[in-house]
Amino acid sequence: MKSAPESLCNDGWCLNRKIVDERAMLAFGKSVARVLVPRLVLTLSGDLGVGKTTLARGVLQGLGFGGLVKSPTYAMLEPYQLDLGAVYHFDLYRMSDPEELEFLGYRDCLRDAYLCLVEWPERSDGYLNKIDLEFSISSEGASRIVTVRAHTHAGKIINEHLQNP
Repeated sequence: MKSAPESLCNDGWCLNRKIVDERAMLAFGKSVARVLVPRLVLTLSGDLGVGKTTLARGVLQGLGFGGLVKSPTYAMLEPYQLDLGAVYHFDLYRMSDPEELEFLGYRDCLRDAYLCLVEWPERSDGYLNKIDLEFSISSEGASRIVTVRAHTHAGKIINEHLQNP
């Protein structure tokens, strides 16, 4: 099934899109991948089971990754080496102290990455000082509402591409 049409937020820096099922979430992730540029940080927020990892899986598949994309909940970091560069998928759900990001090599990942995906960014307690796009996912019955908010100029350009494919 296709996702429902999007609507703009009041300030033009964000987009709301209704996603009707898991296939549509994967397709949305792939559409995000098509408009990415190098060196971005994308955060994924929402309740347990709302589709954060599914969205990340769609992005990774859209970037050309053909393997298994699993939730990095226990490892806290899953690195993917793609032809276009490294993609780092962080899951901060189990993090007890934001400084654990330092031990995971977050700063090094930022320098080396084509893309960093960060689930549960609210657990970083402000440690993530550069976020290009924030994806907030909420439930609406069986559907999901994904709000994409840009925090940088690069993020805004990506958001504009998502609004006008």
